[in-house]
Amino acid sequence: MEADWEIEVGGDAPVIDADWAGMLDLRRSAEKARSLPEVDQLSGLAEALMQLNAKSSPVWTSKCDVWINQEAFDADELDAPEGCAHAMACYIDLLPGGDSRWSEAAHAGEWCGLVCRELRGMTQRSCRLDLVVRSAMLSANEAEPGARDYGVTAYIVAAGRDEAAARKTLSAAVAVFADSVAPAGAPANAVAKLQ
Repeated sequence: MEADWEIEVGGDAPVIDADWAGMLDLRRSAEKARSLPEVDQLSGLAEALMQLNAKSSPVWTSKCDVWINQEAFDADELDAPEGCAHAMACYIDLLPGGDSRWSEAAHAGEWCGLVCRELRGMTQRSCRLDLVVRSAMLSANEAEPGARDYGVTAYIVAAGRDEAAARKTLSAAVAVFADSVAPAGAPANAVAKLQ
């Protein structure tokens, strides 16, 4: 799988808001991921969100979206074969789980580097992951209300010969990403390597 990361903070850069109106806190009840409208657009997204919000996961999610990518894309960047003219994409906002915090952009960047190295070894074609370190506003339920730390937005793009093929590839890529971050059924210490 093609994978890379960058830091985008300050100025007009987007900020991850972990307390936005209508947020469904999946840390408390990961099964509620099945009720999100986005999961109707992408097979396997609910399972990936449940995995990423499990107690054993090193992260938790605060927002996601799925869309048909209308922008031109470079098939080489997705390691896509000739004829892949359609693309779908999703993003998932991630924050460190448990008592962990990314109080510096470099901490989140180190985590991104580990995830990218692991995913580059996966034989998943026609897709790409881009992790973007962003400023993050933590929930009012956190120890320090209004505290600003750092989070990561995971952008996953997949291509296919038609929309159905792109959707299928994106579903597989999201599953591979979730499994690399928070392996299903793994005890908490098994994912510590990514913290």
